[in-house]
Amino acid sequence: MLRMRLRPAAILGLATVMAGQCAWSSGARGQAAPQTTSETQEPPSLVTRVGDTGFIQVYADSFNGLSPEQRLDAYWLSMAAIAVNPIAYDQNSSYGLALKHLLESIITHSDGIDPTVLKKITDYILLFWGSHGNHNSFTSRKFLPEFTPDELRSAAEQALKNGAPLGGDRQSPAVLDSMLGVLQKAIFDPDFQPMVTLKNPPNGEDPLQASGNNYYSGVTLKDLVGFTEHYALNSRLVKRNGQLIEEVYRAGMPDGSISPGRYAHELGLAIDDLQHALPYAPESQKKVINDLIRYYQTGDRADWIQCGIDWVQDRTNPDFSNGFVEVYKDARGQKGSIQGFVTVVDEQMNKMMTGFAANASYFEQKAPWDEKYKNPSPNPPIVNADETLIESGDFDVTTIGDNLPNEDEIHEKYGSKSFIFTGSIRALNSPTGTKVAEEFGSSQPEIDRAKKYGDLAEDLFTAMHEVIGHGSGRMNPKLTAEPASYLKEYYSTLEETRADLMALWNFFDPKLIEMGVMPNYDVARTAYDSEARAALVQLREVPTGDTIEEDHRRGTQLIVNYIRDKTGAIQPISRDGKVYMVVTNYSKMREGVGMLLAELMRIKAEGDYDAAKGLITQYGIHFNTAWRDQVVARYKALGLPTYWVGINPELELQPGSGGQPDTVSIRYPRDFAEEQLRYSKIDRGIE
Repeated sequence: MLRMRLRPAAILGLATVMAGQCAWSSGARGQAAPQTTSETQEPPSLVTRVGDTGFIQVYADSFNGLSPEQRLDAYWLSMAAIAVNPIAYDQNSSYGLALKHLLESIITHSDGIDPTVLKKITDYILLFWGSHGNHNSFTSRKFLPEFTPDELRSAAEQALKNGAPLGGDRQSPAVLDSMLGVLQKAIFDPDFQPMVTLKNPPNGEDPLQASGNNYYSGVTLKDLVGFTEHYALNSRLVKRNGQLIEEVYRAGMPDGSISPGRYAHELGLAIDDLQHALPYAPESQKKVINDLIRYYQTGDRADWIQCGIDWVQDRTNPDFSNGFVEVYKDARGQKGSIQGFVTVVDEQMNKMMTGFAANASYFEQKAPWDEKYKNPSPNPPIVNADETLIESGDFDVTTIGDNLPNEDEIHEKYGSKSFIFTGSIRALNSPTGTKVAEEFGSSQPEIDRAKKYGDLAEDLFTAMHEVIGHGSGRMNPKLTAEPASYLKEYYSTLEETRADLMALWNFFDPKLIEMGVMPNYDVARTAYDSEARAALVQLREVPTGDTIEEDHRRGTQLIVNYIRDKTGAIQPISRDGKVYMVVTNYSKMREGVGMLLAELMRIKAEGDYDAAKGLITQYGIHFNTAWRDQVVARYKALGLPTYWVGINPELELQPGSGGQPDTVSIRYPRDFAEEQLRYSKIDRGIE
C-alpha cells in the first residue's frame, strides 16, 4: 500500500535530471544546473504496442558493476521472483491459471491456425500477461478479446492436434470442450467478473462478491462480522457448509509439523531458489532469506514480521522483495497480493534520496498535523535509487517509487526502506517526452515551467512521497491493531493520498532550497500545476463508467476536488473547446494541502472509518464523464500509449566447468512473449 505509481500529468525523467547534477550548490541557487544525458545510450524503450498499451524494455546498467558473487545472488533472487509469478494469475481470478494455460498452449502449438485469428490471440495474451489476467491492471476493468468463441475453439482444436496439452492425459477433445465451456463467460461475457476489485459497488451489492478477484469464495462482509482471521494477509477465505475457512498460503514444514497450504508448489519452488541464493548473500541478507523461507513454510504472521524487521536493517546490494505485500486489490484492504522484485543500486542517482532521509526528523516536525500525532524520533528510512532486474506478480513497471514494509509496528520501531526505480522511470520517459504537458498545460508560462522543471518536480515529488511521506506520523497508542484493520477498504487510498500531500506540503518549505535540491519556488509551482493536471489527465485510464477504483488515482481526485471545494485555489477553465485544470492561487492551494493532510493524519491515527469513507466517497471516486471523454480523445491524438507493461532484463546463468565458478550475464530481450513463455517453463521441466 505504500507504493508510488506513475503519475499521468508528467512522465518522469530522473535520468536526465540527476545524472549530471543531483543538486545545486549554494552558490548557484536560482539557476538550473545543466541537464545531461546518461552516459549509456540504450535503444528507445518502446518495443511494441497493442492498442492503448505500450510494451517497454527496462534496462539495468548498474548490474555491470556487481561482483561475481553479487550477480549470482541477484540471479537466484530473481528466480525466486519468477517462481511466485503464477500466483498472481490465480489471485486475480479463479479462472486465471486455466486461461493462461489455454492461451499459452495455443500460441506455442500454432501450426495451421488461421494467421488472422492467431494475431488476435497473440495480441490478447500480450495484454493478459501484462496484467496477470484479463482485467487491466490500471483500471481493474475486464478487457475483451477481438476473436470470437468459434475462432478460439478452432484455434484450440488445431493446437490440440499439434500436441498441445489441452485434452488431459489422453488428449481428449471432450476434455478441451469442457475447458472451453468453463472459460466461456470468463473470457467473453463483459458482465461476468467485470472488475478485479469493486470497493464501492452499486445498488448495495457486497464488495467481496462484486469483485472478481480470488481472495474470497462464497463470503460476504456480513459473514466476517465477529470472525477473527489468523492469517489475514496470506490466506484465501472460503465458506464451506456454513463455516469460514482460511486457506493459508504456505509450503509447509519439511518435517511435516505444519501441513502444506494453498500455493505450496509455487512457494516450494521459491524456497528452493532462495536456498540457492544463500551461499552468495552477505550475512545480513542470509538472515532475511532464512526468515522468508520460514515464513513461506509456516505462513505465520510473526515470521513475516521478523522478516520485515531484518529486511529493514539489511543494506545489501542487490536487494529484493518477495511476498504477499500490497492489499490494494482486496476490497477490505487485508489480503496481500504476491509480488517480487530484485534491485541494484543506481549509485549516481542516489544522492537526492539520501538527503531527504537525513532530514526526515525536520520534515516530521514541520508537518501540519496535531503535535500528538508527530513522531518525536522517526527512524530515517533506508533510501536508494535503484534499477530493477526483475519485476513479477503484482509489481510492475508503472511503480516508480516504493516504501516498505507496510506494517506500522515495524515502521515505528525500526524504520523502513524507500526506493526510486530509475530504470522504470527512464523506460517510461523515453516514448513520451513533454507531449502531455504541452497538450494539457493551460498557459504558455505553465508549459514552459513544465519543460524546464517538470522532471525535477516529479523526481522531488516521488522522493518526498516515499521518504518523508510514508512512515511519518504516529498512531494513537490506544489502537490495538494496524490502521488498515480500522479503515478497511479506504486505508490504501488514504495512505497514498497522505504521502502525496506530504510531498506537496514540503515543496514550499525553504529547506529544499537550503538542501540544494531545488533552485527556486518555480519548481514548487510546477509540482502544484502537475497535481492539478493529473486529476484531469488520469481520466483517460477509465474509458467507461464514472468511478475510479485504483487507490493512487482516487488520491489525486481527492486532493484536487477537496482543494477546489474548500479554497477555490484550483479551477477548471475552458478554452477553444478544451477543458484545463488550473491553479489560481498557490498559497491557498498549499493551505488546502495542509488542511487535508492534517485531517488524513488524524483519521489514520485514530482509525476513524466514517471520516475516511466520507472524504473519499465525496471527493475521490466519481468524476465528470464529459471531461473524461474529451481527455480520452485529446490523449489519443497524441499517439501515446495509455497503459504500460515492462519487459524485464534477462539474467543468464553460465555454469562453470573445469573447477571454474558459475557466472551470470545480462541481456535485454525486447520480446515480451519470449520472456513470458520462458517464465512459464524455466527450470520447471515444462515442454
